[in-house]
Amino acid sequence: MGEEPHASAHPFVVAVKPLVDAMGGAMVEPGQAQGDDVVLAWEGEDVVAVRLPHLSDSLDHLLAELERRHGVPLAQLDRRTKQSVVRILETRGAFSVRHGVETVAGALGVSRFTVYNYLNRDNSRSE
Repeated sequence: MGEEPHASAHPFVVAVKPLVDAMGGAMVEPGQAQGDDVVLAWEGEDVVAVRLPHLSDSLDHLLAELERRHGVPLAQLDRRTKQSVVRILETRGAFSVRHGVETVAGALGVSRFTVYNYLNRDNSRSE
């Protein structure tokens, strides 16, 4: 995080780090905040700024996280697990990103048509 030694050990920074990592964000010094960075304060003092990822980077981060969670490349998962991955990605907004379906299909080693089938199958069950 390129911060002063005290900032990285601040309890607030330690507490929010897992969340920032899960989002694929980055933590920077409050004085280095720019644009859309979110400056977080603790007891009235700016402690850390969070640089949010671009949506397309978020999708890549989500796919990498799911791959780590499963321990194998997503393309090697069985059909039922791939369907579960698609459900997770749908709830996280992966298909609102431009080329989201294509990106997910490539990561899963299936066609776009298959991803749409997984999505439609789940939507028809919930109706």
